[in-house]
Amino acid sequence: MLKEKFSVHDSITGLWDKLDGWLDAIILKLPNFAVAVLVMVVFYFIAKGLKKLSHKVLFKKISDESIKQVLSKLIYAIVLLVGFFIALGVMQLDKVLTSVLAGAGVMGLAIGFALQGTLSNTVSGFMLSFQPKVRIGDYIEAQGNTGYVEEINLRNVTIRQPDNDYVIIPNKIFAENPFTNYSWTERGRISVSCGVGYESDLQKVEDLVVKIISENFEQRINEGVEFFYTEFGDSSINFVTRFWITSQKPKPKLEAQHTAIKLIKKNFNEAGINIPFPIRTLDFGKNKLQMAPNKTE
Repeated sequence: MLKEKFSVHDSITGLWDKLDGWLDAIILKLPNFAVAVLVMVVFYFIAKGLKKLSHKVLFKKISDESIKQVLSKLIYAIVLLVGFFIALGVMQLDKVLTSVLAGAGVMGLAIGFALQGTLSNTVSGFMLSFQPKVRIGDYIEAQGNTGYVEEINLRNVTIRQPDNDYVIIPNKIFAENPFTNYSWTERGRISVSCGVGYESDLQKVEDLVVKIISENFEQRINEGVEFFYTEFGDSSINFVTRFWITSQKPKPKLEAQHTAIKLIKKNFNEAGINIPFPIRTLDFGKNKLQMAPNKTE
């Protein structure tokens, strides 16, 4: 059996012919490539324009800003994907696209297992965007952090705290744990505690506090000023008064407490009602020192 002799010249010639064929194919595809790039550029600007248009016009009736953002980004991604498929068609890479999609299915399954946490955050973020219980601008408390909701995206929830620090909470953690939304209700109840001396007329104190609060803070139907004595303290009989105000943020509540305390103090002074403070009496007894007489030997 005769073995064919290896020829360097023939190998180089074959390689050159193949490269020459590829070069010819590239040159022939250049117009298609240019059109494909143009298609992607056009669809990029279309996607960008539709994103802004949908946010301002198409989703104008949607009051929740987070839902607007998610839907606008979804439209942006879909338009870009359509442009990508059209560009592949222009390049006559339909068969390649079919192979890529087939491989993407297997690869997507593997990536899904590897990125379970990320995908979970994405799904949770999508659900949060359509959940009316939390909206951008709400004042909430979550995971021990309080602040205003600045952003809800497909990865996390951003909270701006009152001191202007930002807290980032992954969507999965946020969605799976309880949170308090102080902006969900229009009206909030305020509690103010105080104490009066044991010599005070308790009914007079109660009537005066209820009158003060009722005159300065509007109470609606099924609301009202509540007054309860709570305990016999060391130096005072303590009470708490509760009333309602319009508030969806913390500042009005602090302002209402501030005003109520000033009003109670002023009217108590005018009515001669004592607000005692703890007094500690220290009794220094006289210690008599007895010294034993010295003994001389």
